[in-house]
Amino acid sequence: MSNLNAQAEGKPADWVAKGDLQKVVSPDEMFFKLPREKQFITGSEAAREAIRRANVDVAISYPITPQSETMQQAGYLYDDGYIKEYYRGEEEIGVMSAIAGASRAGVRCLTATAGPGLMRGLEAISSWPGARVPLVLLDMCRVINTPLAIQPDNIEISFLLNTGMLVLHAENQQDFYDYPLAAFTVSEEVDVTLPAVVATDGFFVTHARGPVEITPEEFKLPPRDGWRSAVPAMDNENPPARLSRDAPIQKSNFISYHMHAAWQQEVFAAVDRSAKYFRKYLNGLVEVVNPGAEDFIIASGSAVSQAREAVRQEGEMGRKVGLVKVKTLRPFPKAEIIEAVKDAKRILIPEFNQAGWMHKDVCAALYGQCKAEISAGPRVFGGMTMPTEMVLEWLAEARKQTP
Repeated sequence: MSNLNAQAEGKPADWVAKGDLQKVVSPDEMFFKLPREKQFITGSEAAREAIRRANVDVAISYPITPQSETMQQAGYLYDDGYIKEYYRGEEEIGVMSAIAGASRAGVRCLTATAGPGLMRGLEAISSWPGARVPLVLLDMCRVINTPLAIQPDNIEISFLLNTGMLVLHAENQQDFYDYPLAAFTVSEEVDVTLPAVVATDGFFVTHARGPVEITPEEFKLPPRDGWRSAVPAMDNENPPARLSRDAPIQKSNFISYHMHAAWQQEVFAAVDRSAKYFRKYLNGLVEVVNPGAEDFIIASGSAVSQAREAVRQEGEMGRKVGLVKVKTLRPFPKAEIIEAVKDAKRILIPEFNQAGWMHKDVCAALYGQCKAEISAGPRVFGGMTMPTEMVLEWLAEARKQTP
């Protein structure tokens, strides 16, 4: 927020934005060198602390449960001067269009949504990767199906997986602090230049408290360099309609189709190129517990937490069960998963959705690579919880089917 804007909003003449008092540090220093203090906070508060340190220029929001609390926190950050510009849009597709325009101008951008809001804005959201706009969307997953509910259900992630977006799925409050900072950093790498979604399972994470280790608030990431991008920032020399004015493209269907296909190939190649950066800042695309086990659980998001408890209880009974936590859904860690479960006989894939998008991706990755029997579940949806007993029962049944 500029001092002129601050005075217009009734702040004293000597008011200074707190963001201007922060010290810029490199991503390496932010992730690996700064000390961390443990706090017991909600997922929404963890996201707030990530935003405080992310050096955000523009945030635009529209309310929908359960993301509203996080963007309310962003409003407080704007009032304190950690975010330079912030406003509430009129509806979701307008917000998703406006935030893309802001990113085209070369500044760091943030928005958030959940469930039906994501669906309503998806037409604009799906255009982001092709426009090569590096911005971060926080998605607090909730039910999208009729009858209407506001409970957790992450089927909406399946609509994002093939858009060309970078997609991360946070397990807990700690992830919902670390992942947005990584998303801002990686999305703006010149050989990536793509939007990133950081999803988490609403309420299970956003409104529950957990331990989060955070860096001191007096430090922030470097600002975005809008010219260090696959597509230059928009100005009078680089208008957004530059390509559509090109007569050969307008007059030749063949050239138009070829250009579009080649551009899609480049977008998805950029998704693959992001993997090396996420491996660095997230300490790998996956976390593997109990490597070499015959029984494995592969999961992301809140299903990982339920799987951890199942692994612990199985260990108490003398049975070794492995766990693969998938951190990035796009890029999908195919090689890491193949390596982790190469000796497995049974694989369980618990999910908080009806469609089983994780099961589909894992089966595609392991086809011809693994002889394990893969179980499509357990699955819960519509806001239901997944008791650890359910995971244990599925494991027991899988052992009966594949001795």
